[in-house]
Amino acid sequence: MADTVLYEVSEGLATITINRPEAMNAMNVAAKVALRDAAETAAADPAVRAVLLTAAGDRAFCVGQDLKEHVGLLLSDQESGTSQTMNTVRDHYNPIVKALTGMRKPVVAAVNGVAAGAGFGFALAADYRIVSETAAFNTSFAGVALTADSGMSWTLPRLIGQSRASDLLLFPRSISAQEAYELGVVNRLVPAADLAAEAVKVARTLAEGPTVAYAALKESLAYGADHSLAEALEKEDELQTLAGASEDHTIAVRAFIAKEKPRYLGR
Repeated sequence: MADTVLYEVSEGLATITINRPEAMNAMNVAAKVALRDAAETAAADPAVRAVLLTAAGDRAFCVGQDLKEHVGLLLSDQESGTSQTMNTVRDHYNPIVKALTGMRKPVVAAVNGVAAGAGFGFALAADYRIVSETAAFNTSFAGVALTADSGMSWTLPRLIGQSRASDLLLFPRSISAQEAYELGVVNRLVPAADLAAEAVKVARTLAEGPTVAYAALKESLAYGADHSLAEALEKEDELQTLAGASEDHTIAVRAFIAKEKPRYLGR
């Protein structure tokens, strides 16, 4: 994979690091391809039981589209009469978000700095967000005459409500990590110096947990967001039957009876 994104697997935890700190981790084409490939690789690898999505440096998690590259591609499209540049949503952003939200394992985002545009969207696509107190968020899209992408039209209103999401999308502004926490965007707020260690601790705890149950929880939350209670109850029955048949459930029950800490196998 390109060095614009780093990928490492250790003891069931895949760490994906956006690695363009000199550009505030903006997404050029190479980075988008590499992030897509890394997310899809983690999703498909049975040895991976949790994913940590993070970024290099301390200024930015990801500021979204690399506008310096983007403007050149736009001008090239205008000269050639094509519209290849905007295919990036279909070719890159959509697959990235689908891989993060759809993988049957938990994803933790460690937000170390500014998360804007698609970078904000990637953070929202994670299941759990640990954020530095010095981080900030910005939807950005309307500020450059674009609409939401990277799943933000779906994820943001589900976290903070339609009215607040409309406000942040129509009137882009930087919101602090504290305000994001109060809005419900952030799961855990930590000092900048503690972010890396705390994120690894949380992600590794998930990697050592009951993977089948986590996958079921992830699926049920997504399903319940846009289905009726009756349908959600049926889905819970289906998924609970699946989780109950897992080896990890038997391990957990035996450990509970023996008053021991369970050692899960992820199956």
